[in-house]
Amino acid sequence: MNHTSTARKLPMTVLGVVLLAVMIFPVYWMVNTSLQAASGAAAADFFPVHPDLSGYATAVTEQGRNFVTSLVIALGTVVLTLAIATPAAYGLYRFRTKAGTVFLLVLLITQMIPAMVIANALYPLFNSLFLINNVFGLILANSAAGIPFAVLLIRAFMGSIPPALVEAAMVDGAGNLRAFLAIVVPISRNAIVTAALFTFLSAWSDFLFALTLTSTPEVRPITLGIYDYISANSQDWAAVMATAVLASVPAGLLLIFAQRYIAAGAVSGAVK
Repeated sequence: MNHTSTARKLPMTVLGVVLLAVMIFPVYWMVNTSLQAASGAAAADFFPVHPDLSGYATAVTEQGRNFVTSLVIALGTVVLTLAIATPAAYGLYRFRTKAGTVFLLVLLITQMIPAMVIANALYPLFNSLFLINNVFGLILANSAAGIPFAVLLIRAFMGSIPPALVEAAMVDGAGNLRAFLAIVVPISRNAIVTAALFTFLSAWSDFLFALTLTSTPEVRPITLGIYDYISANSQDWAAVMATAVLASVPAGLLLIFAQRYIAAGAVSGAVK
């Protein structure tokens, strides 16, 4: 019986391994090329027999400032998004009205609007407010794109919180603000962390807002830095790939350390 079950699972296991290898291979090739300074992306050896870190030295020297800019924008976007989305989600959870239902529908519709449309619409507004080529402008733009999703995600999780918990706190004398901070926020930690991670990844990987709302090297996220770097140094693929590897590190580390919060937040928010 066990042999039969194992034989049935073997093809699916092999298929899973093949699909995983296909998905991981581009990452491997990126790291592999970054360690071969004398080769192009298509001419690199399959394995770096003699690793060369000069590409990383060039990447740190020429893209270090862009890396810090992206980090500031992503962290600022997370703070601003959660500061607005978490209370908004609580309000929609606590005060369930027809207007709130309509508002949730509007938020859902906004997720269907292409980012390019939003970026083009923001340009004249930001230009009149002197937010072009401005870090805070990029934080606002990324927050505008991230807040609707964060509200929907956190609100879905809060919908699974028994109202009796909040009502009991209010019977004990707590107001809406205290009940929100002392009861709802701690319980919603997984959803809030999940929203923060998705917001960070979206802001960190943003290209369209950066391309539309910036034009100077003083304010240039790492994504736009890689884009410009390829145009200016198309022969130095080791540095290009090294920059891409370094740009992948923060997102990878955050996903590793917060994966349990992401799984719990996503599942709890989807299943009531």
